[in-house]
Amino acid sequence: MQDSWFNLIHQAWLPVRRKSGILSTIRPAEVVEAYSDDPIMDVEWPRADFQIASYEFLIGLLATAFSPDDHDEWLDLWEEPPSVARLDEAYDPIAKAFFLDGPGPRFLQDYSELEADLQPIERLLINAPGESTIKQNKDLFVHRDQVAQLGRPAAAMALFALQSWAPSGGQGNKTGLRGGGPLVTLVLPQENASLWQILWANTPCGKRVTEKNMETVFPWLAPTLLSGKEKDKVRPGENADTLQCWWGMPRRIRLEFTAVEEGYCDLTEQKENVLVTGWRQRPHGPDYAGWIGEEYSPGVVVHPLTPAYRQKDGAEWLSLHPQPGGIHYRHWVGLVVSTRDGNRLPASMVAQWHSTRAVDCGLTRKGRLLAAGYDMDSMKARSFVESEMPLPGAADEELRERIDHFARCCIDGVNQVWRKLTDAVKNALFDKKNVSLFDKKNVLFDKSVFSNLQHFFISNTEGQFFELLNKVGEAEDDVFFRMAWLKTLKNAVISGFDRTVLLGPETSIGHAERIARCRRQLLAFLACSGKEGRALAQALELPLRERSERK
Repeated sequence: MQDSWFNLIHQAWLPVRRKSGILSTIRPAEVVEAYSDDPIMDVEWPRADFQIASYEFLIGLLATAFSPDDHDEWLDLWEEPPSVARLDEAYDPIAKAFFLDGPGPRFLQDYSELEADLQPIERLLINAPGESTIKQNKDLFVHRDQVAQLGRPAAAMALFALQSWAPSGGQGNKTGLRGGGPLVTLVLPQENASLWQILWANTPCGKRVTEKNMETVFPWLAPTLLSGKEKDKVRPGENADTLQCWWGMPRRIRLEFTAVEEGYCDLTEQKENVLVTGWRQRPHGPDYAGWIGEEYSPGVVVHPLTPAYRQKDGAEWLSLHPQPGGIHYRHWVGLVVSTRDGNRLPASMVAQWHSTRAVDCGLTRKGRLLAAGYDMDSMKARSFVESEMPLPGAADEELRERIDHFARCCIDGVNQVWRKLTDAVKNALFDKKNVSLFDKKNVLFDKSVFSNLQHFFISNTEGQFFELLNKVGEAEDDVFFRMAWLKTLKNAVISGFDRTVLLGPETSIGHAERIARCRRQLLAFLACSGKEGRALAQALELPLRERSERK
């Protein structure tokens, strides 16, 4: 019977926490329930990746079925959120696309039954060990057999996360629309923002889905577009609507459901009468091409929640991905504002908040940036990284441009300084004549040295960076603040060098001389002396010293 089928629009399945601390499950339209009395503050999954995936899912629903026509309508709904009934009215027409099970089209699953071996359900989780890892007994940090069965709510979120962020998955198994493991950036508009405020702050204006274009928005409503040499790629405006950027389906998957009298989800520990115990997959799903950087709506490009970059002017736009070392203030340029050359762009929704929405909401100094995603090594997830940082801005456009320009100068400078510091440490620790620093066979090079150094460097400079951003505008000229930033960098660099490159009784004279030489070179660089030092001064837009004339 249809009543027993699981519909992600009509049934309560999203775990949430209200302001009072009460935990409950809701339908998507109920994100605004009891908004004045006890608003919903956040989703409450036991996994960080499910939290971020839930934001994307709910923002995607709003963008697809309830997007505002323009900024004025967006602002009206920011000030007075819609009712549950109004969201229900918007979501009801698309509910047929959100059955997770049943005889018809299934949410984010292949249009047809698949003949393939049944895979354990835990492999639906991006960070689960793969088949080859298990065969080679290498699942040391992410152990096998942790998840044997999922309830339908957790299975739906795992499926959405995999289809949205799909890494490379072996021969013929395609990556997500944004490539494997994209970086997701979201605006947190203010401290203690409600879930509605977080979702609406990141929802773009634009068109809504119609009955006519339903199949090009939700690809599982029609026969799957197979990839291969003779098959077409999935391109926006050709065989897919741009709204499909929220609902990409690169993998051909069918979930396996089992009815039980009494069972429990291994992730949520909730009681369930239907469990998902496995899934089947076939290769050659839709091959997404040409999406990144395509216009979504005026002022917004695909993907609205992911920063983009290109290697050079005129090159193809690509999605930004998390890298080893995490996300921190050194990435602020490119995540919040564009780089000087325009080849790194923040996600459209972050850019719109920074330039327009925060101003009209009176929250230019209140917002924070949430950046998260899987750091992938091809098919293997190294880690799920998540970071928050301030989003300082200004209501005055001229002041905001000054802040952004100051940030670019600071980040250009810190990137030069970090490269110089790591080079100095390498040269001080290792003799180039006797050992190759990058010889993988040589175990002298310890990566933890630079991991610890980076942690020290970031923790000793990040606070000052944001403090100075908030001070821009207090003086007519920002040179004083740039000098203060250079002083901060100098202190962190020298302290970091000294605590990493240690002199001891066992240090040879030759090694000690090499350490001293590297330290002197660092000091000269930080004094903006020499070719590299002058480049640092130019990056920070500091006055260059007069070169002394040789006699």
